[in-house]
Amino acid sequence: MLAEKSQPEQKRARRNFHLTLSFSKEDKIETTQPHDDALVITLRIGDYDVRRVMVDNGSAAEVMYPDLYKGLGLKPEDLTPYSSPFLSFDGKLVIPRGMIRLPIQTSREVVEVKFIVVDTYSPYTAIVGRP
Repeated sequence: MLAEKSQPEQKRARRNFHLTLSFSKEDKIETTQPHDDALVITLRIGDYDVRRVMVDNGSAAEVMYPDLYKGLGLKPEDLTPYSSPFLSFDGKLVIPRGMIRLPIQTSREVVEVKFIVVDTYSPYTAIVGRP
Protein backbone atom coordinates (compact mmCIF):
# COMPACT_ATOMS: atom_id res chain seq x y z
CA MET A 1 0.00 0.00 0.00
CA LEU A 2 1.43 3.38 -0.94
CA ALA A 3 -0.53 5.53 1.46
CA GLU A 4 -1.77 4.80 4.95
CA LYS A 5 -4.58 6.78 6.53
CA SER A 6 -3.27 8.69 9.55
CA GLN A 7 -5.11 10.00 12.56
CA PRO A 8 -6.99 13.26 11.90
CA GLU A 9 -5.18 16.34 13.09
CA GLN A 10 -6.53 19.79 13.86
CA LYS A 11 -3.87 21.73 11.97
CA ARG A 12 -4.35 24.32 9.29
CA ALA A 13 -2.16 24.57 6.24
CA ARG A 14 0.22 27.52 6.13
CA ARG A 15 1.20 29.17 2.89
CA ASN A 16 4.62 30.44 1.82
CA PHE A 17 6.47 28.49 4.50
CA HIS A 18 9.70 26.70 3.64
CA LEU A 19 10.35 23.43 5.42
CA THR A 20 13.84 22.72 6.69
CA LEU A 21 15.15 19.21 6.43
CA SER A 22 18.43 18.64 8.22
CA PHE A 23 20.47 15.86 9.79
CA SER A 24 22.43 15.76 13.03
CA LYS A 25 25.90 14.23 13.47
CA GLU A 26 24.21 11.18 14.97
CA ASP A 27 22.16 10.72 11.79
CA LYS A 28 25.38 10.46 9.78
CA ILE A 29 26.91 7.67 11.89
CA GLU A 30 27.78 4.62 9.74
CA THR A 31 27.19 6.48 6.47
CA THR A 32 29.73 7.20 3.78
CA GLN A 33 30.27 10.93 3.28
CA PRO A 34 30.04 12.67 0.91
CA HIS A 35 27.40 10.71 -0.98
CA ASP A 36 25.03 11.21 -3.89
CA ASP A 37 22.30 8.74 -2.94
CA ALA A 38 18.71 9.78 -3.48
CA LEU A 39 16.92 11.01 -0.37
CA VAL A 40 13.67 9.02 -0.19
CA ILE A 41 11.28 9.73 2.66
CA THR A 42 7.78 9.08 3.96
CA LEU A 43 5.75 12.27 3.79
CA ARG A 44 2.29 13.07 5.12
CA ILE A 45 0.20 14.22 2.16
CA GLY A 46 -3.36 15.09 3.08
CA ASP A 47 -4.38 12.51 5.68
CA TYR A 48 -2.04 9.79 4.41
CA ASP A 49 1.54 8.77 5.15
CA VAL A 50 3.00 8.37 1.66
CA ARG A 51 6.10 6.25 1.13
CA ARG A 52 8.78 6.52 -1.58
CA VAL A 53 8.76 10.32 -1.92
CA MET A 54 12.03 11.54 -3.38
CA VAL A 55 13.50 14.86 -2.27
CA ASP A 56 15.25 16.40 -5.27
CA ASN A 57 17.52 19.41 -4.74
CA GLY A 58 17.36 20.22 -8.43
CA SER A 59 13.59 20.02 -8.86
CA ALA A 60 11.72 23.25 -9.46
CA ALA A 61 8.34 21.51 -9.13
CA GLU A 62 6.56 18.97 -6.99
CA VAL A 63 5.45 15.99 -9.08
CA MET A 64 2.86 13.30 -8.36
CA TYR A 65 2.86 9.97 -10.21
CA PRO A 66 -0.13 7.73 -11.14
CA ASP A 67 0.13 5.29 -8.20
CA LEU A 68 -0.21 8.10 -5.67
CA TYR A 69 -2.89 9.90 -7.67
CA LYS A 70 -5.00 6.75 -7.68
CA GLY A 71 -4.09 5.82 -4.09
CA LEU A 72 -5.33 9.18 -2.79
CA GLY A 73 -8.63 8.65 -4.61
CA LEU A 74 -8.18 11.76 -6.75
CA LYS A 75 -10.34 12.29 -9.81
CA PRO A 76 -9.78 14.35 -12.99
CA GLU A 77 -12.22 17.00 -11.72
CA ASP A 78 -9.95 17.55 -8.68
CA LEU A 79 -7.23 18.89 -10.98
CA THR A 80 -6.73 22.42 -12.20
CA PRO A 81 -5.35 22.91 -15.73
CA TYR A 82 -1.57 22.84 -16.13
CA SER A 83 -0.17 22.51 -19.62
CA SER A 84 3.56 23.26 -19.42
CA PRO A 85 5.36 20.10 -20.58
CA PHE A 86 8.64 18.95 -19.05
CA LEU A 87 11.22 16.20 -19.48
CA SER A 88 11.11 12.95 -17.53
CA PHE A 89 14.17 11.16 -16.14
CA ASP A 90 14.53 9.24 -19.38
CA GLY A 91 14.47 12.44 -21.47
CA LYS A 92 10.93 12.02 -22.83
CA LEU A 93 8.48 14.89 -23.06
CA VAL A 94 5.71 14.63 -20.45
CA ILE A 95 2.38 16.45 -20.73
CA PRO A 96 0.87 16.92 -17.23
CA ARG A 97 -2.69 15.81 -16.50
CA GLY A 98 -3.12 18.88 -14.31
CA MET A 99 -2.20 20.33 -10.96
CA ILE A 100 -3.57 19.90 -7.44
CA ARG A 101 -2.90 21.72 -4.20
CA LEU A 102 -2.56 19.41 -1.17
CA PRO A 103 -1.35 19.86 2.41
CA ILE A 104 1.91 18.13 3.36
CA GLN A 105 3.47 17.65 6.77
CA THR A 106 6.98 16.58 7.70
CA SER A 107 6.97 17.71 11.31
CA ARG A 108 4.59 19.94 13.24
CA GLU A 109 4.23 22.33 10.32
CA VAL A 110 1.65 21.80 7.59
CA VAL A 111 2.05 23.58 4.25
CA GLU A 112 0.08 23.52 1.02
CA VAL A 113 2.00 22.37 -2.02
CA LYS A 114 1.04 22.44 -5.70
CA PHE A 115 1.70 19.01 -7.23
CA ILE A 116 1.92 18.59 -10.98
CA VAL A 117 0.18 15.29 -11.79
CA VAL A 118 1.76 13.27 -14.58
CA ASP A 119 0.93 9.94 -16.17
CA THR A 120 4.35 8.35 -16.55
CA TYR A 121 6.33 5.67 -14.76
CA SER A 122 8.53 6.42 -11.75
CA PRO A 123 9.91 4.26 -8.96
CA TYR A 124 8.78 7.07 -6.63
CA THR A 125 5.24 8.07 -5.71
CA ALA A 126 6.11 11.77 -5.77
CA ILE A 127 9.03 14.16 -6.04
CA VAL A 128 9.33 17.23 -3.90
CA GLY A 129 11.80 20.01 -4.57
CA ARG A 130 13.91 21.68 -1.95
CA PRO A 131 14.45 25.44 -1.89
